[in-house]
Amino acid sequence: MNLDEGRIVKRRSERRGLHFVIAAASIVFAGLAIVGALAVGYALAGFAIISAVALLTLPATEEAGVKSPVALPQHAGEPLDALVAGLPDPVIALDRNGRVLAFNGYARSLAPALRHAEPVSLALRMPELIEAVGRAYADGEEQRIEYSERVPLDRWFEVVVVPVKHAIGAARPEFVFMTFHDLTPLRRIDEMRADFVANASHELRTPLAALSGFIDTLRGSARDDAAARDRFLAIMQQQAHRMARLLDDLLSLSRIELNAHRQPDAPVDLVPIVRQVVDGLQMLARDRGVTVQVQAANALIVPGDHDELIRVFENLIENALKYGAAGKRVEITLTQDRSADGSPEACVAVRDFGPGIAPEHLPRLTERFYRVDVRESRAQGGTGLGLALVKHILNRHRGRLSIESKPGAGATFSVFLPASAAAPG
Repeated sequence: MNLDEGRIVKRRSERRGLHFVIAAASIVFAGLAIVGALAVGYALAGFAIISAVALLTLPATEEAGVKSPVALPQHAGEPLDALVAGLPDPVIALDRNGRVLAFNGYARSLAPALRHAEPVSLALRMPELIEAVGRAYADGEEQRIEYSERVPLDRWFEVVVVPVKHAIGAARPEFVFMTFHDLTPLRRIDEMRADFVANASHELRTPLAALSGFIDTLRGSARDDAAARDRFLAIMQQQAHRMARLLDDLLSLSRIELNAHRQPDAPVDLVPIVRQVVDGLQMLARDRGVTVQVQAANALIVPGDHDELIRVFENLIENALKYGAAGKRVEITLTQDRSADGSPEACVAVRDFGPGIAPEHLPRLTERFYRVDVRESRAQGGTGLGLALVKHILNRHRGRLSIESKPGAGATFSVFLPASAAAPG
């Protein structure tokens, strides 16, 4: 119990004593008047005098320096803690002096140094936040600021500082709420969008520049050179195909992202899909001198979109043939197992025996336009979007992609999809 609460309890006790004195006086003087021992006028006068003395002996509320129970701030202690704890964002409540009154678990994770009754400046060492709190108290108006953190990771926040007045018409706020909104996802999306536009423009600009240059050459010095014309036309066709494939990948990404919330539910057998893709890439395999081996059960049924799953395995198997050609062998294994929660799961593993991939590249392989070797990728006709497409298609199918590789030991790309039924033996 704090000092104010003790004074309030004492005040209530004094009021109860006052009520008892007045009630007793009224009973005594009324009895005397009834039995005739005292005239009615004297009885009323005596009652009035005793009541007045009792009232005068009770200190006034303002003089005693005690607020009435109605005016007692309700933000101290458990009620405010319970209120703040239930809020979905990081929230800190401060008193007039900038000391911490309450905070929730989200705020503690954001600022582990927060302590009750300590200045918030000890936990949040950002002058702009402290200045915003001061302005909120001085002006009585909501303040909004943005700040960023660079350690341990880049993060961006908007802080809303709201002054709260306990009583309507109060001159100054009793306390303030600091609410933190995490802007990091939005900022990262903006950065990704800017990077995407820059990369897409660059990827289109390169073949367009080549086409423009060859057209100028064919209209000028190579107008009558048949050999040069044939060679230039072949390169122009290759660049046109590259642009067409890039645009096709971009449109596919947009379409998949548009339907990302809709999980396909049509039953699809992965075995014929993989065999169809392998048959379609046989010419590429022969050109690269690579043997493709498929090990599969009779059937492997998953809920999915037939065309999108073809796109997944086209990208993975084509990459294995192009970038793992040095190993002269690609192995594709289709199996069914159980996921971590015990539900049936289909697995398709595409393994090559090429040079492998350095560990630092593995986490970024599914980023748009990310390449381990830009020159090699462009020489192979890659757009930098193939594995990004694979990731987004698998996300839509509620599946996942696992990549394992060591330099010099090849790479294995494994697709895991929820299976709708066990494969028959």
